[in-house]
Amino acid sequence: MTGSFEKQLAKDEKAGDFPYIRPKDAATLLILDRKPSGDVCLLMGRRHMRHTFMPGKFVFPGGRVDPADSRIADVLPYHPDVEAKLFKDLKNARTAARVRALALAAIRETYEEAGVFIGRKTDDAKLRLGTGFEAFADRGIQPDLGGLRVIARAITPPQRPRRFDTRFLAVWADAIADQLPEGHGPSGELEDCAWLTFKEARNKELPMITTKILGDLEARLEADPELSPATPVPYYFFRKGGFVREQI
Repeated sequence: MTGSFEKQLAKDEKAGDFPYIRPKDAATLLILDRKPSGDVCLLMGRRHMRHTFMPGKFVFPGGRVDPADSRIADVLPYHPDVEAKLFKDLKNARTAARVRALALAAIRETYEEAGVFIGRKTDDAKLRLGTGFEAFADRGIQPDLGGLRVIARAITPPQRPRRFDTRFLAVWADAIADQLPEGHGPSGELEDCAWLTFKEARNKELPMITTKILGDLEARLEADPELSPATPVPYYFFRKGGFVREQI
């Protein structure tokens, strides 16, 4: 059933008379750090004002899947329950490489935008990664998908100039293997990267879908503080004039 929040999500990006665009696979990474006080902080950054898409908005690092992401194979695997969720209703090639690419896109973009490496240090001299992961290979960091958990999935409505089929993934901060000292990534896409509590995050200028995902995550942590890989997660997509919320 479509609720008022889901209706507002449909208006978050201005609809127009745009031709049908097939949504591009994308992934976002929510890195969580639980403080001694019990508060959970999330790593977010502000999109540069030069962007035509959501300029100045605070977001989690992430972006669309690049073709090269499907060719990165020397990684530590998903938990089986997480992999099964990501396989469900896959719109593109239903292969393990494509499912793996979803997390790898989020991990790569997190480095490029926030300067944070998610993975494990290794002494393996035979570590072979590839395009987009050169900095990981230089530091001997093997991407690790084992700690990632699915939080939500959302597909941009039709009649928008850009459409994404976005998987929102979360991982605890102990999965950080290294960080750039500058506090941001080499792409320059995110500024003011910072660890924010849920309350601090809500006081920022957020896209509507980010606000919704924050609410979903906060409710999830209350009921499932360790983020079990088996917990069902929301899946938002557009049908008959409004957003539908299903579970996967």
